[in-house]
Amino acid sequence: MQVVAYARQTQGTGASRRLRNAGRTPGIIYGGSAEPQLIELDHNPLWFALLKEAFHSSVLDMELDGKAQKVLLRDVQYHPYKQLVLHVDFQRVDERTRLHMKVPLHFEGADSAPAVKTDGQVINTVTTEIDVSCMPSDLPEHIVVDLSKLAKNSVLRLRDIKLPRGVSATKRQAALNPVLATATPAPAVEEDAAPAAEE
Repeated sequence: MQVVAYARQTQGTGASRRLRNAGRTPGIIYGGSAEPQLIELDHNPLWFALLKEAFHSSVLDMELDGKAQKVLLRDVQYHPYKQLVLHVDFQRVDERTRLHMKVPLHFEGADSAPAVKTDGQVINTVTTEIDVSCMPSDLPEHIVVDLSKLAKNSVLRLRDIKLPRGVSATKRQAALNPVLATATPAPAVEEDAAPAAEE
């Protein structure tokens, strides 16, 4: 995905407020061998980009004053109640250095799982994203988790799934081996309460 940014010459609360009033969002790029750089972005394109899941978990192509560079979105500050992005942080990407990122999970095949089809259970997803390590070129936008083989009362953990090529769970995440999904009995349907006794 692509994002367009411009060098920002001013900083401070007052300057940032003026930027926002002009439809711009202040930000910063850091990391790599270069010094941190103040930037600004057009607010509305940024707002709509942030609504896309991939914008949060992909290597982005940033055009900054006509020059291209690879970056990751690292932090976003939103206004408490307005549809307004207050500030964004990006990190430069070195193509030769492994990344540590949170990647969202997409669950598929729940309806065809034996736990659902044969035993009438329901599948609950527990974890929505995992911490992974990979080279920038191997970073997936999301990881698909197949639930179609989940049996009655079973638990699917991180170690039970195959990660994409070149992607591994971070050591801490692998050690925790979190539960991704569970098959559990469907909740009992409560009977209507008995009508109140006549006076």
